[in-house]
Amino acid sequence: MGENIRAEIIKLRKNSKFAYVGSVSEEGFPQIKCMFTIKSDDTQTHYFSTNTSSKRVAQFLSNPKASVYYCNELMFKGAMFTGTMEVCKDRETKERFWNKGDEKYYPKGVDDEDYCILKFTAESVNYYHGLANTTLSIEEEK
Repeated sequence: MGENIRAEIIKLRKNSKFAYVGSVSEEGFPQIKCMFTIKSDDTQTHYFSTNTSSKRVAQFLSNPKASVYYCNELMFKGAMFTGTMEVCKDRETKERFWNKGDEKYYPKGVDDEDYCILKFTAESVNYYHGLANTTLSIEEEK
């Protein structure tokens, strides 16, 4: 991937407070939910915290196919990642992403059974800006 596009994708993702996460319903329809972003180590792996009891978690347990979209609405820039979602309930992962204040949502803390982490692993990314679309595999992106 061109270094300019790679840098743009990294910047877009880093500056996005929210991401639009897509799952597949039991009926096979796409469903989108806006979620807070969590800092991730690389562009292949993205993390989100959510309620274990949520509809989204049930969908990912049934069908792990997913997409994650980051955008800058003012600049008409967007990066759509396509891949799979894993539901992580292990303490180590949950502890890694726990933030002060999360007890507001998960009163039992890190060990709250309704707290889990979604781990998205991207296979490809489509970057849009300036009337141009560039789709690349994550292997090309590295």
